[in-house]
Amino acid sequence: MLSIEQAQAHILSDVPRTGAEQVPLASAYGRVLAETIRSPRHVPPWDNSAMDGYAVRAADIPSDGSDVRLELLEIVGAGRMPEHVVRSGTASAVMTGAPIPEGADAIVMVEHSDGAREGHVTLRGPVREGQHIRRAGEDIAEGSVVLGPGARLTPGRVGLVASLGVPSLLVSRRPVVAILSTGDEVVPPGRPLKPGQIYSSNNATLAGLVHEAGGVPLDLGNAVDDLDALRTRLGYAVHEGHLVVTTGGVSVGTYDLVKQVFEELAGDSLDFWKVRMKPGKPLAFGRVARGGRTIPLFGLPGNPVSCMVNFLQFVRPWIRTSMGDPRPFLPVIDAVAGEDIPEKPGRAKLLRVVLDSADGQVVARLTGTQSSGALSSMAAAQGLLLLAPEAGGVKAGEAVRVQVVDAQFLAGDTPSYGW
Repeated sequence: MLSIEQAQAHILSDVPRTGAEQVPLASAYGRVLAETIRSPRHVPPWDNSAMDGYAVRAADIPSDGSDVRLELLEIVGAGRMPEHVVRSGTASAVMTGAPIPEGADAIVMVEHSDGAREGHVTLRGPVREGQHIRRAGEDIAEGSVVLGPGARLTPGRVGLVASLGVPSLLVSRRPVVAILSTGDEVVPPGRPLKPGQIYSSNNATLAGLVHEAGGVPLDLGNAVDDLDALRTRLGYAVHEGHLVVTTGGVSVGTYDLVKQVFEELAGDSLDFWKVRMKPGKPLAFGRVARGGRTIPLFGLPGNPVSCMVNFLQFVRPWIRTSMGDPRPFLPVIDAVAGEDIPEKPGRAKLLRVVLDSADGQVVARLTGTQSSGALSSMAAAQGLLLLAPEAGGVKAGEAVRVQVVDAQFLAGDTPSYGW
């Protein structure tokens, strides 16, 4: 059997890029940048005031903290340029963000004034040169690299680009992921069940996972256990998608027909693996050449938990890599086991856990049953506790590693500043 790392290395060894497209800033959140952004200007563009106050020459303000009365030249609001030069014995009122008048080298806060009367203002010190002045280019210097290809566009980064006056960005295209579940026993939600049938959860689950990964899900529904039906659906999937993900039909049962159709499509490039992991041992992967494109095929297990775990380990990294993300894997953090977890060595274990913080540590506890058919355990999971194949169980309090699958894993804490 292959290790998880070996399967990942093979899958990610040849990932075609999705290309790029220009999008407005309002549509850029969550996308992956495909260009280098250099600042066309200083930010801020000129020296400006960090406070509402008075622009002065620091030498005019007594260092002993006593008051001084200065002539008031003008009021400079944000969005205005100063008209007067500040000379000895004078001051100009400035608002936060307003440009610093020529000749001034410090700002006295309005709280340290009498509020100005009859063309004069009384100020008290002491004042140091440069006080409350934000220098031109202090945030971003003209010509400097602000963001590079592969950067994930967070709200802060999109805002940063907006501050440069850039209205749109070149980003990686979102790959279209064709999703097809299989099996006579699977019925879409909303339809009546016949004896022996169950409702399909994998299509909706995979669509959500594709969205989270940055792709565009193309839900092709469910195909019954019929070769012609599978050929038609998978042929359409290969034509329309950047990659194809199926669930079910990749094991060793009589009705596991996905194997046969995959072999027809992918030929010698197809591999049916047993990956040394639990859950999610069976995995099919191959590549199809169509119209100058290479489309990967992922055959995931039908059990809902196995399907999700395999997607997170193998399909999600492919999606992120195709968009140029240099960090395609989910984050892994240090934690401690919150309970004894008995396990036998043999396969890597990815155990569903809930996470909490206690005494500065993250504590991981099992969600309950670890059956690969118990979707409720995955719905509750905030992370996957990782146990190496050679490892047995762990004792409460032992150090463990956890792959975070829910970035809001501490959302259940009482909101506070935390200090």
